[in-house]
Amino acid sequence: MKNIFFLVALFAFNLNAKNIESINEPIEFMEIFTDEFKKVNSSELTPPVVEEILKQYPTSKLAAVYKNSKNQFKLIMVLQSGTRRTVYIDSYGRWFKLK
Repeated sequence: MKNIFFLVALFAFNLNAKNIESINEPIEFMEIFTDEFKKVNSSELTPPVVEEILKQYPTSKLAAVYKNSKNQFKLIMVLQSGTRRTVYIDSYGRWFKLK
């Protein structure tokens, strides 16, 4: 009987120890982008953006344009192969990646 009690106590202790270990594991923080993009018409693209699109993606088609309050654009490009690519560019024609 003592052995069963001892095994149950040991098992419960191990469960608690595993929970404590998971709490102490390093947490990776990801920068969350809170400024949401809203769908807009392609006519809102600035001339530098249009120039960069034509320069970097001359054979691609523009499927969708999104804009946020910081005048940054999220573009959905359809490449010549038919695959879609999401790219980000600011109103001055500078490409960037979301973190």
